[in-house]
Amino acid sequence: MKLHEVRSYKSAEHLPRENQLAWKIAEVAADPVAVEAEVAEMIINRVIDNAAVAAASVARRPVASARAQALCHPYAPGATVFGLDATSRVSPEWAAWANGTAVRELDFHDTFLAAEYSHPGDNIPPILAVAQHCGLSGAALLRGLATGYEIQVDLVKGICLHEHKIDHIAHLGPSAAAGIGTLLGLDTETIFQAVQQALHTTTTTRQSRKGEISSWKAYAPAFAGKMAIEAVDRVMRGEGAPSPAWEGEDGFIAWLLGGPEAVYHVPLPEAGEAKRAILDTYTKEHSAEYQSQALIDLARRMGPKIGDLSKVRSILIETSHHTHYVIGTGAGDPQKMDPTASRETLDHSIMYIFAVALEDGGWHHEKSYTPERAQRPETVALWHKIETAEDPEWTRRYHARDPKEKAFGGRVTITLDDGSRIVDELALADAHPDGARPFARAQYKQKFLTLSEGVLTPEEQARFLAAAEGLADLGAGELGQLTFTVATDKLGAPRPRGIFDWS
Repeated sequence: MKLHEVRSYKSAEHLPRENQLAWKIAEVAADPVAVEAEVAEMIINRVIDNAAVAAASVARRPVASARAQALCHPYAPGATVFGLDATSRVSPEWAAWANGTAVRELDFHDTFLAAEYSHPGDNIPPILAVAQHCGLSGAALLRGLATGYEIQVDLVKGICLHEHKIDHIAHLGPSAAAGIGTLLGLDTETIFQAVQQALHTTTTTRQSRKGEISSWKAYAPAFAGKMAIEAVDRVMRGEGAPSPAWEGEDGFIAWLLGGPEAVYHVPLPEAGEAKRAILDTYTKEHSAEYQSQALIDLARRMGPKIGDLSKVRSILIETSHHTHYVIGTGAGDPQKMDPTASRETLDHSIMYIFAVALEDGGWHHEKSYTPERAQRPETVALWHKIETAEDPEWTRRYHARDPKEKAFGGRVTITLDDGSRIVDELALADAHPDGARPFARAQYKQKFLTLSEGVLTPEEQARFLAAAEGLADLGAGELGQLTFTVATDKLGAPRPRGIFDWS
């Protein structure tokens, strides 16, 4: 890997395009390196993982709404939509929109946390949609997805967005555009322009994950994927982009990030180097914000030691800066303590999550979020006894480059009414690659079977898993197998009409 220095430049300063971050990203995307077997296997795991979450969310209102919008744009050859028969095809950008929303709705797929946070699996829906539409093979899809993951992870390692209140999809637009460029075998110049267009059109504020969090949290990554497809299409027709997008005097760094004096360092593979970044990422065992994964595991370990939870006087969670200020009391969001808050808000409240996990001894992607569950009086009482605090050591470990030092958990002190204390800590979720029970293919398949139970027939479950595990051998035009069909009565209530189906 090579570390690239990135900063803003005045317009009077000449910055050759080969020195611009977008060009360097495009060079990585255009580099025809082979996909290593280990990487290909993990890509298949994440295709299964995404489908698992999509199956569990297929009838939820935001997903049904996105699917209804997509169905207003039928297209041939087109791309598939989760839940519908594989012969029902829509325009690829709308398939990316519908499928991206289904994947993201439950906050339950893969994650990577470094300088910024991300869900790299959000790259899969747009890249797969283009691959299906263009009649490409499984081998081509693997190359495209390896690039999407690589660029997403590298940007997340090098450039923090949230401290400037920019949403993390600003890294997703460029990574998806780069992945599509690799998929289609585009040249460096074309990918360079597409990456910049995608950055320009997907930069939004992180209010989508603050305060009264709405369904836009699920839509935002789908929107970025949709914009990436449109950006690549425009550039293939000869259109350009604002340039230099990151380094320009009035560009991304100068006005939306650290300012004219800021310097960032982004790692990227060198020429001929394999794209292995997906191996740095990890998925979720629990349907909640990633920083809560280890703390849910810790809660189910600590719960039996407490006994009567009504005897708890207070709970202090000492954790990283990011956890404290994004999902903890450091956020200053009263909604995170509100029993009537939305599901999207509750899964960004470690106080709520830890209380429920203590009471239930685990977590469920639906039952843990119901209004009845959130409003249970004893839960509310326990929930409101919890506060978080930043601990510099946990912050250091959160940002550590050494995998052995990396940590996303915290230290919990539970004080009982009699003054006694129960103290425990956990650095990594059990399902993390370095955790107590790392996820492997068997766990990804079981997650799919569990989340799709009662939604897909056993025959459809088996068919999809066989197709996914055989992804590398799927020929040109066979990628339509990487979807699943659901009975109409399991797709949720019909959505109200909108503009696209007005007549």
